[in-house]
Amino acid sequence: MPEFDKLVVGLGNPGDEYQHTAHNLGFLVIDRLAARGGIKVGRKDCRALVGQGTVAGKRVMLAKPQTFMNLSGESVQGLLVKHEIAPADLILVYDELDLPWRSVRIRPSGSAAGHRGVDSIIRDVGTSQFPRVRLGIHGGRREKDGVRIVLAKLKRAQREELDELLDYASDAVESIIAEGVEKSMAKFNRRAPGSNEEE
Repeated sequence: MPEFDKLVVGLGNPGDEYQHTAHNLGFLVIDRLAARGGIKVGRKDCRALVGQGTVAGKRVMLAKPQTFMNLSGESVQGLLVKHEIAPADLILVYDELDLPWRSVRIRPSGSAAGHRGVDSIIRDVGTSQFPRVRLGIHGGRREKDGVRIVLAKLKRAQREELDELLDYASDAVESIIAEGVEKSMAKFNRRAPGSNEEE
């Protein structure tokens, strides 16, 4: 019997210079889940910082790959294999350039949609059949250079709204663990507040 019911991975880049960028929202959600569950995420395992504990009544490993975004798959595949966790029991949390800031979308599976971290994981794990929680970071004006958006520091207004977003995303992850993806999609998939934009 596997040691863990779920592996929850948040994507980001290691290093202080990336800490408060949109591309690190996945890391921040892991930190929030850890704080809620009294879980210490600090042990090194398969090139990730990990912690283990109980989330929504299940045995869960929380992980923040330290490989840099584009090589996230090496770390995630290592954790799945080492701890005998099926890809379907992976929950991936990451920023999504194509969604407006503060929107949250749960999906049961799907393509990487240009996200290099997700692309790396699909390639290394060998399947796209795992749930993910995508957090919108698009501020309204689409710039040609996506890299500039994802690696820019969060603006003050965004930082003020961050707390609520991290709580909402953490609630969504806990719901997936407790109730499954379908129920959680119905409950948590939301547009950005005040936005009429369709996905």
